[in-house]
Amino acid sequence: MNILWYEWLTVIGLGVLIGVTDIISRYRDEPDNALGTLPSIFYLFVNGAASALTLVSIRAFGWDFGLQGQTAAWTQVLAAGLGAMALLRTSLWNVRVGEETIPIGFNRFLDSLLGTVDRAVDRKRAQQRAEAVTKTMKNVDFDKAAQALPAYCFGLLQNLSAEEQEKFGRKVGLLVAAPMNNRVKSLLLGLSLMNLVGEKVLETAVTNLGADILIAEPAPLPDDEPRGQ
Repeated sequence: MNILWYEWLTVIGLGVLIGVTDIISRYRDEPDNALGTLPSIFYLFVNGAASALTLVSIRAFGWDFGLQGQTAAWTQVLAAGLGAMALLRTSLWNVRVGEETIPIGFNRFLDSLLGTVDRAVDRKRAQQRAEAVTKTMKNVDFDKAAQALPAYCFGLLQNLSAEEQEKFGRKVGLLVAAPMNNRVKSLLLGLSLMNLVGEKVLETAVTNLGADILIAEPAPLPDDEPRGQ
């Protein structure tokens, strides 16, 4: 079994790339923050290691997929790099506990690891998001922005599915009916939009809509009108 250095590099790189794609798909608003946490780095390490071990196993068992030479070698590398995490996410067997079926396998470990990534990212982003949404939505009137702001944000994006937009619409409907003051609703609207479109897009949308969604300021008194003492 002979694995060349560039085969190691390729198979590990493919595993890490799949891990990066997995994390980015979970944190579309700020993927760079998610990738910078220690649990995320460990998750990428697990992906790379799984791909490398899969390649070792393929070479050890001599699985050449009916091919020969370099074609067989690169097919083994691609199969290991792209298929390792799929194998790890497969349940080895299921255990029935009462009315619940519990899958047993490496997928439980991966799910726990992703849960750790979720918590680490949430802790890292919580204060940043609170400060950003408070600044961006400071003078936004919820009643004016409830329809206009999401519609404008979604219009700025090109790949937001109709299903996601409908789901967000239902969330806004719940906010409209909720017994909360408009200030709190405005902040929650901003946080929900930030999850979908990101901080920068939300900030740009609020700036561009301007007075159309902002709280109206009282008209100034004429200079010749007496002011209250």
